[in-house]
Amino acid sequence: MLLTIDIGNTHTVVGIFEGKHLVADWRMASIGARTADENWLTVKAFCADAGIETKDIAGVGISSVVPDLTDIFEEFARKYFHVEPVTVSAALDLGITIRYNEPTAVGADRLCNAIAGYDKYGGPLIIIDFGTATTYDVVSQTGDYLGGVITLGLESSAAELHRRAAKLPKIELHFPVSIIGRDTVASMQAGMMFGTVEMVEGIVRRIRKELGADARVIATGGLSSIVAEHTDVIQAVEPSLVLDGIRLIWERVTRH
Repeated sequence: MLLTIDIGNTHTVVGIFEGKHLVADWRMASIGARTADENWLTVKAFCADAGIETKDIAGVGISSVVPDLTDIFEEFARKYFHVEPVTVSAALDLGITIRYNEPTAVGADRLCNAIAGYDKYGGPLIIIDFGTATTYDVVSQTGDYLGGVITLGLESSAAELHRRAAKLPKIELHFPVSIIGRDTVASMQAGMMFGTVEMVEGIVRRIRKELGADARVIATGGLSSIVAEHTDVIQAVEPSLVLDGIRLIWERVTRH
């Protein structure tokens, strides 16, 4: 079995693969103060609840956009699983060409999305990841990583609007019944949710125009399913895409 860890700014997602099959996954808060020992207790409890023996885990793969947490989870892998983890970065042999001006500046999660998306769908491909930031990653017909777009994520946008405007409340992120809000909450939800749909459709249209190709669009991340229900542009939702990418990269690195 393979333990995959996707460390984001807000949440860390932990998944267990048996071969190519994701048998279990869990989400926990990304907390920098949590030690390797505390993470071990959490993951051990997750595994016990799912009936998974931790002694059956033979490898650990990590994707992280939080450097401090990367170190903690690498220590966790060495101490409790007695393996050297594969930590995703552009410095690894990923089997793709990264056409970013500075390849090492591409986030590990974006590389995982690109590799897993291309493995499943081929190219050209646009992958939208609805996380702390909303990212758009573009993969060519031949699997090259071309670059993309980064915007503020839905949850981040809602929190920032509440923080900066004294009279605007915290809101739940779901679609209101009408674009014309009849109260403050509905008005904010209309702006956030329908505004995101319009942004997605506009950015996808511009990327396709620049590519000169009708690229397939897939989405991942916590709010991907909710947004996908309101636009025909998103053609598939892949909730575990980063975990799939970690698995593919781990398999490639450990094979060589």
